[in-house]
Amino acid sequence: MMRVIFGDSRNMKEVKDNSVGLVLTSPPYYNAPFDFPDLFPSYADYLSLLNGVGKEIFRVLEEGRVAVFVTADVRIHGELYPIVADLIKIMQSLGFKYQERIIWKKPEGYIRISRRSGVLIQHPYPLYYYPDNVYEEIVVFKKPGKFIPRNKEESKIDVNKFQREKWYLSVWEITNVLPNNKYSKYTAPFPEELARRIITLYSYVGDTVLDPFAGTGTTLKVANELKRNAIGYEIDLELKDIILERIGVNTLFGKPQIEIIEREDAKRLRTKLREKIEEKLQNR
Repeated sequence: MMRVIFGDSRNMKEVKDNSVGLVLTSPPYYNAPFDFPDLFPSYADYLSLLNGVGKEIFRVLEEGRVAVFVTADVRIHGELYPIVADLIKIMQSLGFKYQERIIWKKPEGYIRISRRSGVLIQHPYPLYYYPDNVYEEIVVFKKPGKFIPRNKEESKIDVNKFQREKWYLSVWEITNVLPNNKYSKYTAPFPEELARRIITLYSYVGDTVLDPFAGTGTTLKVANELKRNAIGYEIDLELKDIILERIGVNTLFGKPQIEIIEREDAKRLRTKLREKIEEKLQNR
């Protein structure tokens, strides 16, 4: 069963308390120049969003289960914003235990072209060093309490794969979603392989996996393939057809049963965005 709710995930009223087995998400990167420029009025507003969503995650997550964030610090106009550190503080203040940090390393040949490292080549002197970023962070938070495992044998992890692909390391080398991928033009998605590892390692068959920032539906698609239920929240109604295409049609495991809910807050945002687009077009 899959549910996609178009609405603000600071209010996940459609999800019962203590009913989710795993949260896997990647929040929008604060005003990232490539993907989300000027999305938030201020950094405080961005942290307020993380805090509001974190409160709801704590409510809906089962005891003893984990919430996993894929994120990174963001540099804007030369200033680096400590998103990972602030996220950890927020989640701890809400009652979560900070459990794990895994580095997702991207192959050097697949990163976005950057002028940062080239500065030192042009100016080979101290204080002109600006390294290119080839990693993001996978941060794991645990809700206190105990849980009873279910479907243990069906959920058993392939130990040979675990060892062969070096899942046991705190650095995972996984190719990122490339800019020419059809879904990259809508959001900044993480790769399905990353979602597959996390869902395999942190949930059981039959669990419900929740993504409060569903984007194009990576978490939902992979959760369905791994025989998990899935719930996704997405505020941007413009992504509806993309999500449906990805999880409702192009699946090797049969078309899942999907419930779509469109809330008023998402409808209002769509109207507001369209008004902004029309305003820009008129001012050209």
